Amino acid sequence: MTKGHNGLTYADAGVDIDAGNALIERIKPAAKRTMRSGTMGGLGGFGALFDLKGAGYTDPILVAATDGVGTKLRIAIDTGNVDTIGVDLVAMCVNDLVCQGAEPLFFLDYFATGKLDLDQATRIITGIAAGCEASGCALIGGETAEMPGMYHGGDFDLAGFAVGAMERGTDLPSGVGQGDVLLGLASNGVHSNGYSFVRKVVELSGLAWDAPSPFSDATLGAALLAPTRLYVKQALAAVRAGGVNALAHITGGGLTENPPRVIPEGLACQIDLDAWDLPPVFDWLARTANMSEPELLKTFNCGVGMMLVVAQDRADALTDLLRAEGETVIRMGQVVEGEGVIYTGRLL
Repeated sequence: MTKGHNGLTYADAGVDIDAGNALIERIKPAAKRTMRSGTMGGLGGFGALFDLKGAGYTDPILVAATDGVGTKLRIAIDTGNVDTIGVDLVAMCVNDLVCQGAEPLFFLDYFATGKLDLDQATRIITGIAAGCEASGCALIGGETAEMPGMYHGGDFDLAGFAVGAMERGTDLPSGVGQGDVLLGLASNGVHSNGYSFVRKVVELSGLAWDAPSPFSDATLGAALLAPTRLYVKQALAAVRAGGVNALAHITGGGLTENPPRVIPEGLACQIDLDAWDLPPVFDWLARTANMSEPELLKTFNCGVGMMLVVAQDRADALTDLLRAEGETVIRMGQVVEGEGVIYTGRLL
C-alpha cells in the first residue's frame, strides 16, 4: 500500500483546471443575459446547440465569420484596461456578418493565456457578453486555454467566431447600380485595425499610455481603447426597411480597400471627402506620423465605420431611419462608372 505520492501534477506544470471551472461559473450570469430565441442548453457541454426554426427561420442560409482584435490587445494588456476589448472582438465578427445581410445568431470565443487570472478573464469575457447582448447574439460557448510557455506575464490572445442566418435569396450585395447613394455611419475612433501603426506613432510621440490624450479628454491609452462600434441592429433595421443594396464594414484597408468589395465590376465608389470632418484622433495620427492622405485613407476608417449602398429613391428615408436609431449618417458619395474608389475633396 502506497503511503504517499509526491508526483508531478498538471497544476505543477502551470495549468489549473479548477481555475478554469471557476471561470465558467463566474461568466454564466453574463452569458445568460445574451440568450435569445433559438438558444438551446447552456455553457459547459462539448458542443453548443442552436435551433434555427426556434429563431424564426424557414429556409435559412448560414453565414459564418471569424476575427480577432489584433495588436490593440497590446494596449489593453499594458494599461490593464481589458473591460471593453471583448466588445471589439464581437464587433469585428458581427459587423462583417451583417454585410452579407445576415442576422448574427450566436458567438463563440477563444481566450488563450499563459496563466489564468480569474479576475482578468472574467472582465474580458463579460465584455464579450456585453457585445453579444448589444448585437442580439447569444454567447453559447467558447474555449479558455491556459498555455504556460506560450504566453508570458499577463499576455493573452482572443479570437471570435460568429454564426448568423438569412432567408434564402436575401443575401447582400444585390442590385448595386450606377446612381446608388453611399451613406456612412460614423465610427467612434480607430476601432480595431491599424494598431501596429498606432503603437508606432505613440512611440514616436514619446507619450505614455497614461498621459493626457492630445485629441480627447481621456488618457491616451483609454482614448485609443474606445471599443469598435456595433452596427448590427441599425443595419438590419435599414435592410428590412428596403432599399439597401450593399454594406461595407470599414476595417483593414480603410475607405480605399473595403467599399470596392461590394461594388460590381465596371462601377466605382465616388467619395466626397468634404462631406465630413476628419475626427481628431486621425488628424493627430496623420500629423504625428506625417502621413499622406492616400496612406491615411488606406490605413484607417477615417471616421466612417460602416458604409451602406442604397437605392437613390430610398436614401432620404433610410437616412431618417438610421438617425432615429441613433446614428450619425454621412451622405458621402455615389456609385459611378469606373473602378475602385474615386475621391473628391480633401480630409487633411
